[in-house]
Amino acid sequence: MLPVLSALLIAQSAPAPQPEVIVQPQEVRPLTGGLDNVLVFNSNSPEVVQTEGILLSTFPGTDKAVPAAHLNQLLGGRFDVFTHHIAKATGPDDLKTLYMGVLLHNPGPQEVRVDVLQAASYLSQPDAPFIELPAVSENPDGKVYAGPGGRATDTVLRGQRQESWPAQLTIPAGESRMLLNIPIPVRELDPPINGRSTLARLRSSGNVYAASLAMFARTDAAGAERAPTLEEWEKLLESGQLSGPRDKTPTPTGARPVIYSRVAGVARGSVWRSQLADADGFKLNIPDPGKAFSYVVSSVDNGTFGTGQVQSAPMLVRYPDTAYAAHGNYGIQYSLSLPLHNPTSQPQTATVKLQTALKNDDKTGNLQFFDNPTERVFFRGTVRVRYQDDQGSPRTRYVHLVQFRGQQGDPLATMKLDPQSTKLVQVDFLYPPDATPPQVLTVETMAP
Repeated sequence: MLPVLSALLIAQSAPAPQPEVIVQPQEVRPLTGGLDNVLVFNSNSPEVVQTEGILLSTFPGTDKAVPAAHLNQLLGGRFDVFTHHIAKATGPDDLKTLYMGVLLHNPGPQEVRVDVLQAASYLSQPDAPFIELPAVSENPDGKVYAGPGGRATDTVLRGQRQESWPAQLTIPAGESRMLLNIPIPVRELDPPINGRSTLARLRSSGNVYAASLAMFARTDAAGAERAPTLEEWEKLLESGQLSGPRDKTPTPTGARPVIYSRVAGVARGSVWRSQLADADGFKLNIPDPGKAFSYVVSSVDNGTFGTGQVQSAPMLVRYPDTAYAAHGNYGIQYSLSLPLHNPTSQPQTATVKLQTALKNDDKTGNLQFFDNPTERVFFRGTVRVRYQDDQGSPRTRYVHLVQFRGQQGDPLATMKLDPQSTKLVQVDFLYPPDATPPQVLTVETMAP
């Protein structure tokens, strides 16, 4: 028995075999098109919040206790609000509920109306726990999700407004209102950690200032927790400092190694629209049979697959210790049209897929994958794909994808193309906060 036990112990302690890297030579292209000019209030630093304070304020610093905590940037017309934060107890006896508030202020002389076009906010627990899901799941009704970021972006992708959100917020001249006043509880959780992702698309009739704030629950006369009041939020905005602990300070663009850091500021760009076509602008010739080409998606500095295209949304204002750009483009929609054309005299079958290749900047034209990718989930969210099936009928699929680092992915759409025919494929998704960039969108023609 002893030799058998010894062999079992050795087998249990042996390191798992490292996955083999598959190098796939093919062309990788930059995306055409670009981001729109819609401003995005992007509150993602500090990611883990353990002290009360200001997460992001676009108010002017005048008459504030800590002027440097305010970025003095007006928002108006169409703009987005994105927040992604985690509450984590500092010890076993520190189980107070952290509240997150988003406050909007009307500095003008006229009433401002803010329409809530689409919006969602979810907790990790219990709203959207990180559960194991298949690589591909049909998701026609939005009931497939793992993580609050993926669930929130799925809701907004469908053009929905979560029931708890008002359709409109009215802000009298010179006053403030709470867009969001919502808890991130940790009590009863093991370990005591919880996250919340929020995404809202808004339209304002006038200019406003915005602030996201973190405050622990107050208690009533009976000792029960309660949500902070508007007046308490306003007092924190005026007298508070930046919340902590602070994330790692980013390295300047071009420095190596790269520290991207977390985002806290106002970025420019809510949707990246692109017609992926050849030089004529009307059709995209599919590759030769057995070949493929790809377009880089959500590319970052040091991760452009040799294209040199960094898609990270630029920051208009930011705190000095936070990211230089909105790396990852969390909550930003990619709306990509592919008019696939078969230029040959033979029928062809083409596929379109999203892939999570290993990040690189190799300019020789290749993608790298693992033969057995199991290390870390790098993409977790819903993609909408619209196309004509082989019977000529329009199809719309909502597909929830789970991809590990280095995963080649499965086809989102497979279609037969007659000689000299064209079929349009449209791919839309909001880049989920629970994902890690970059990815590629790949067009492949099946070998005969």
